[in-house]
Amino acid sequence: MNLTAVWAIYKFEMQRFFRTLLQSFLSPVLSTSLYFVVFGAAIGSRIQEVEGVSYGAFIVPGLVMLSVITQAISNASFGIYFPKFTGTIYELLSAPVNFLEIVMGYVGAAATKALFIGIVILLTATFFIDLQVAHPVAMVVFLLLTCLSFALLGFIIGIWAGNFEQLQLVPLLIVTPLIFLGGSFYSISMLPPVWQTVTLFNPVVYLISGFRWSFFGLADVPIGWSLLAIAGFTALCIAVIWWIFKTGWRIRS
Repeated sequence: MNLTAVWAIYKFEMQRFFRTLLQSFLSPVLSTSLYFVVFGAAIGSRIQEVEGVSYGAFIVPGLVMLSVITQAISNASFGIYFPKFTGTIYELLSAPVNFLEIVMGYVGAAATKALFIGIVILLTATFFIDLQVAHPVAMVVFLLLTCLSFALLGFIIGIWAGNFEQLQLVPLLIVTPLIFLGGSFYSISMLPPVWQTVTLFNPVVYLISGFRWSFFGLADVPIGWSLLAIAGFTALCIAVIWWIFKTGWRIRS
């Protein structure tokens, strides 16, 4: 394992993040505040509680997942696409590093950035509500696994994308709707039975449900299914990335 190469890629990506530190942290703080104003104040005045939890507190896990997932995908996809766009990826491929070290550097940096954003949102939420975490270890595990798995997905999107517009295509048209329809701001138990069944085919439901369980001990699906879903998704992304580097798909052409 060439840890020097991993660190070099990781450090380069993190330096790009810290150069825009103000925008990186200001944006989630403002968006979280707006969500609390719109959902917490406007809707929360009509929905006092959801399953015994105040609505303002109930939406916090969904807000964190919304930002963490989108940030992990965005940072990872841009991180690997830009070397493709400039042609420097060929220098990376010809260097004495294997695909695992390349993935660890780019995905690790993207996951770290998303984790920072998630922590900022949690801290911002404490200014609006009294937030209690019932299972802090489980919360950290779910947060880390979500950052990692969706950074891997973003890495795949970055390799697949042929232009800057395509970088936003999957997050905008697929991932973001799945997050909003995955119980971010409501419990799926509030839906009619037919739509509850349909919603269970949304993989994001299992992530948000497990993460919400770590806060309040409440879950729309069993916690074991949530862990199995995120572990399976992570394994699938790793397998796809291995195939990409093995075949050279969208990299060497």
